[in-house]
Amino acid sequence: MGVGVYVVGRPRDAALGAAIADYEQRASRYWDLEVVEVKGGGASGGDGPEVVLRREGDRLLERIPSGAQLVLCDVGGETLDSEQFARWLLERRDLAQSVAFVIGGAHGVSPEIRARARRRIALAPWTLPHELARLVLMEQLYRAGTIGRGEPYHK
Repeated sequence: MGVGVYVVGRPRDAALGAAIADYEQRASRYWDLEVVEVKGGGASGGDGPEVVLRREGDRLLERIPSGAQLVLCDVGGETLDSEQFARWLLERRDLAQSVAFVIGGAHGVSPEIRARARRRIALAPWTLPHELARLVLMEQLYRAGTIGRGEPYHK
């Protein structure tokens, strides 16, 4: 079972980038983790948000394995507490199902990504910048791993 995290853009803030890298390393102890950053759409030449979303969506879909269960991180998605998230992720592992988490860019995600998503989860009740969303997801992946092994991180 693989866990993929597919994001638009890379962290611009060095401190956030370091925190994300730390949790990526921690989470990789528990999951076969792949993190893929795709280039943002880059609204050049007057391209509107729809064009940017389509470009970003195409780049994401090129990288996401076809058999993976696509999970969109979306403020309008379902809310799970850490234990519920861990149970769900551990069930995917036990069923040998790969999971691909997607975090969109500044304009969100393309309609094609939304249509392919098998599940939508909210990382917070607020809209988060993609760097913070990525940090929250990485911490929760790490936490889910510790819950699965009964380690004391999650109290």
